Amino acid sequence: MADPSSYRPKPGEIPDTPGVYRFRDEHRRVIYVGKAKSLRQRLANYFQDLAGLHPRTRSMVTTAASVEWTVVSTEVEALQLEYSWIKEFDPRFNVKYRDDKSYPYLAVTMNEEYPRVQVMRGHKKKGVRYFGPYAHAWAIRDTVDLLLRVFPVRTCSAGVFKNAARTGRPCLLGYIGKCSAPCVDRVTADEHRELAEEFCDFMTGRTSTYIRRLERQMTEAAEEMEYERAARLRDDIGALKKAMEKNAVVLADATDADLIAVAEDELEAAVQIFHVRGGRVRGQRGWVTDKVEEITTGALVEHALQQLYGEETGDAVPKEVLVPALPDPVEPVQEWLAGRRGSNVSLRIPQRGDKKALMETVQRNAQQALVLHKTKRASDLTTRSRALEEIADALDLDGAPLRIECYDISHLQGDDVVASMVVFEDGLARKSEYRRFQIKGFAGQDDVRSMHEVITRRFRRYLAEKEKTGEWTDGAGPGADDTPLTGTDALTGTDALTGTQPPAGPDALTRTPEGPGAPGDDAPDVLTASGAPVASGGLTEEDGRPRKFAYPPQLVVVDGGAPQVAAARRALDELGIDDIAVCGLAKRLEEVWVPGDDDPIVLPRTSEGLYLLQRVRDEAHRFAITYQRAKRSKRFRSSPLDDVPGLGDTRKQALLKHFGSLKKLRAATIDQICEVPGIGRKTAETIAVALARSAPAAPAVNTATGEIMEEEPGTMGSGGEPVAAGAPDERRGQET
Repeated sequence: MADPSSYRPKPGEIPDTPGVYRFRDEHRRVIYVGKAKSLRQRLANYFQDLAGLHPRTRSMVTTAASVEWTVVSTEVEALQLEYSWIKEFDPRFNVKYRDDKSYPYLAVTMNEEYPRVQVMRGHKKKGVRYFGPYAHAWAIRDTVDLLLRVFPVRTCSAGVFKNAARTGRPCLLGYIGKCSAPCVDRVTADEHRELAEEFCDFMTGRTSTYIRRLERQMTEAAEEMEYERAARLRDDIGALKKAMEKNAVVLADATDADLIAVAEDELEAAVQIFHVRGGRVRGQRGWVTDKVEEITTGALVEHALQQLYGEETGDAVPKEVLVPALPDPVEPVQEWLAGRRGSNVSLRIPQRGDKKALMETVQRNAQQALVLHKTKRASDLTTRSRALEEIADALDLDGAPLRIECYDISHLQGDDVVASMVVFEDGLARKSEYRRFQIKGFAGQDDVRSMHEVITRRFRRYLAEKEKTGEWTDGAGPGADDTPLTGTDALTGTDALTGTQPPAGPDALTRTPEGPGAPGDDAPDVLTASGAPVASGGLTEEDGRPRKFAYPPQLVVVDGGAPQVAAARRALDELGIDDIAVCGLAKRLEEVWVPGDDDPIVLPRTSEGLYLLQRVRDEAHRFAITYQRAKRSKRFRSSPLDDVPGLGDTRKQALLKHFGSLKKLRAATIDQICEVPGIGRKTAETIAVALARSAPAAPAVNTATGEIMEEEPGTMGSGGEPVAAGAPDERRGQET
């Protein structure tokens, strides 16, 4: 526990201007981000007598080890920067709303030649019209099924569409009248796009136009005694009205608005949002969060607005947002929302009428969501706490192992040997911390030696991170051993023990993303508590983002028995690490092994601690098997063309499609290779050299029949990708 006075800025160092501040812990992780109209006044509140602070604020300032700030021009800029940093650093003491699920949207892909109606989740894409979100995907499909009678828009995937165009036969929906079948040219692209636009108009609330048009057509058909057509139009009208009934009118003035309600207690808060478009509720979502900081209802609303509209622009931000309490101050938030929309946004508390009544309904939903969450979580929290306590008691640990890392080795008869590392924090999987390794220190099958290598590599990296942050105290530093293992980490491309790494790439240890603090003329000045500017170069992992292998676990679990446990303990001892507990979980009898004991620890079959260890072990096994299969599959699909620099998948497939096989490509002249579109003479010469070097010493033989193959087997995969000849049958070996 740190003393806040040890890192308190000196009087007069903090500017009396708007800005954003960050508290960091002893590992340089950002643990809290806040904004202020006056940095001097706000930060002074954190360094008063600890007895006068709120318990959560007191916990934050005693966990922190330093504070720094960024000066900005306006409160709106501070709001934007605060949102960006909360998203970037994921601080543990900030309120963060997390969806309990990925809410589905009804999407119309207007960016395609033939727009498609489908269910979409995740990030929104440019050029796609979204409606929702909906609570359930089946609700979207029910609505779409009703509307396709009137607006027969394409719903099929790209593969189905292309196959229908190739065969000249539409899918079932085309035959039953629920698709206009543009794939077989029943309608033109323009006619189909017009249908999609009418579908979108109906979903936005402009329903009366289409109802009146169908009623007029039905009357005309009846007058002309076309009773079958009139009956079909009658059913279409019924389908539209049924779809409309799913979203009853709640605001008579056809308002576009979002209503946000908050239900809270001392520990948690639940937020419910109703999306009203055209006076009808078009979507609903909800979040629950821990109140890890002292916060008012207005501040909760402000965080909810950041979460809701931080990635939205244009019409996705409605003209009116109704809330239970206004942020303080409200003007910067309102200005920020207007900037996201591109026009004025009204942020207010409803006082009377339909909007106040609807807000009360949203509030009841928020209250029910909080009660349901607490009912579910009470059992979950109790179970996880009991599991951690049982593990601590069984292994004689000083405290509950809040961070557990588990390691597993996977291979197929000694080939493609890989390892996995999974992380559980507070009894829950933290997938962003998962890591995977290739075993390259030796060849063949040796689980004990593999485990020793992986543990050594992981904790050598941990010591290297400690050295970077100045935590290394004995002067030896990582890498003192003169016999480093060889190989590279599969995830990062980093040399196994030396820590060297390619200067660029998606997994480079130092990143300089665009965004707040990125290098550039407009980058704000970042100051430390001492007033010195932070080094330029953008936000790197040293600036607070989680660093790979930076944080030690309280418990290391290995998949295996006494030999694997001994190897892991030996690796830690060789690195001088003696404050991390090690145990192993053997699959056969689910026995827990600890270093130095001849007999295992047997936990009761009903033990929550055993269940947690099993979940951790099984997750490590799943993660290792998944990586091993992917690595083996990639090896089976390898080709001599992979060694040609600058030759991507598109041109590889073009070469194989043009020649039909690697054998024919190998026999081709340089001039013939140049005939392939996109292949120049220099590239053709490189291809010829690579294929000549990889020429087989003997004809390919079918090992099942003994037949000599005329063509190299497997040179064309199912999707046209190159595949290695003689790829082994994975059924002949067993994965571990």
